[in-house]
Amino acid sequence: MRDPYDILGVKRTATHDEIKKAYRKLAKELHPDRNQGDAKIAERFKEVSAAYGIVGDEKQRGRFDRGEIDNQGNERAPFGFGAGGPGRSRPGGGAGAAGGGRRFHFEDQDGFDDDIFGDFFRQAGGRGRGNARGNDRKYNLAVSFLDAARGAKRRVTLGDGRTLDISIPAGIVEGQSIRLKNQGDPGIGGGPRGDALIEISIEPHAFFTRKGDDIHVEVPVNLREAVLGAKINVPTIDGTVALTVPKRANSGTTLRLKGRGVTKRGEAVERGDQYVRLKVMLPTPPDAALEKFVEGWSGGDEDVRANMQVE
Repeated sequence: MRDPYDILGVKRTATHDEIKKAYRKLAKELHPDRNQGDAKIAERFKEVSAAYGIVGDEKQRGRFDRGEIDNQGNERAPFGFGAGGPGRSRPGGGAGAAGGGRRFHFEDQDGFDDDIFGDFFRQAGGRGRGNARGNDRKYNLAVSFLDAARGAKRRVTLGDGRTLDISIPAGIVEGQSIRLKNQGDPGIGGGPRGDALIEISIEPHAFFTRKGDDIHVEVPVNLREAVLGAKINVPTIDGTVALTVPKRANSGTTLRLKGRGVTKRGEAVERGDQYVRLKVMLPTPPDAALEKFVEGWSGGDEDVRANMQVE
């Protein structure tokens, strides 16, 4: 695999947010669901996902930048033995063949411990011998506002092409991750697989917004409904419900629908509320009779901006 930064089209100095933004754009363009039957695109998607699994995870990125793992997430031998990453110094002061330096060659000598490097590898985390847990892989999944609020089942494609059906829990928040046990990289030497971490990003809704576990929505009402009061239908994340608009309601009047918000995290039943902010709308097209009434209306001289004086 090529350098993960090159695959994602970002500089090595890119911030975490810049890397995430680049990955999301590519993942959306290359997702197999949008490019069915295109083997080249599928391979490119795997490559992008694998690259993000390395530099999209701050811990993994640090290890890659330090040369501890290669561009596929595999462990590098300490001091450049084995994989020998570029620019890594080698014992004896040589820079390796790529840097034009001399190679250091060990010969059998009296008293030389043949297993010294085996001990060193074991001390470095079991990477040389024995077994080790595989690396975690990090992915991003965009879900709709309603799926995040209500919960849903979604199918995801991992970097190696495997597809899994996962549950999006109701009330999940932006940036929260779903951990899929043993769905990451294979272990080393028979060790357990790592995990897959699915980071959730939530798409905005056309008229709902969320604050904590509460849903907020602005609902237009006509002049008759605002002045005389009325029962109107308003949308909620579960469907339409009836709401009573009180007489003489004004723009900005906010009404609460108890228990119509998002399921509280960790709670089986309790939910937040929905807040409905009314917005009074004049008739369209303009009503000539209304205009004539307002012209002769004595209340039209009220100074409604009296409290907006700047001292």
